[in-house]
Amino acid sequence: MSVYRPTKLDLENALDRTTEDLLDYDLKVLFCGINPGLYSAATGFHFARPGNRFWKVLHLAGFTDRQLDPSEEHELLGLGYGVTSLVSRTTSRADELTQEEYIRGGQILIRKIKKFHPRIVAVLGIGAFRTAFAQPTAKIGLQTEKVNDTKMWLLPNPSGLNANYQIENFVELFSGLREAAQEA
Repeated sequence: MSVYRPTKLDLENALDRTTEDLLDYDLKVLFCGINPGLYSAATGFHFARPGNRFWKVLHLAGFTDRQLDPSEEHELLGLGYGVTSLVSRTTSRADELTQEEYIRGGQILIRKIKKFHPRIVAVLGIGAFRTAFAQPTAKIGLQTEKVNDTKMWLLPNPSGLNANYQIENFVELFSGLREAAQEA
């Protein structure tokens, strides 16, 4: 099974679409991306753009027993994982979002946490996290503040546009999260 490859027209029309949350109660980890890109909005699947390393890293870090295709994202729920976005508005690039959108997104994420009670929320985007939660010096990994009993974890954005981290870096960082999730 593979993700539908959107046409140029599909991508142009994707700004009017978004991705739906993949949520359930008491998840081990709720992964929180920054916002849907055009490819994800066009397909309806999180982290769908070819070149995004999310699905490969999940597998290599031991979250899944094989590399899932974005179109198989619902299989994550059965494993105790979910996916949401900090900001629901679709953009070509995350740098098109405003500070106000990040802050509002952080408030919405907190409401989701209070409703669904995941054990850990992993925000995948350092700058997005820092802006959304007014934590300008936040570092990768477990954060000191919780939302109720939910631990907050910060990881870099797995987008192929993020050249600061290679696949090995992501696997190491995501493996630390997986180990913490097993203990939680």
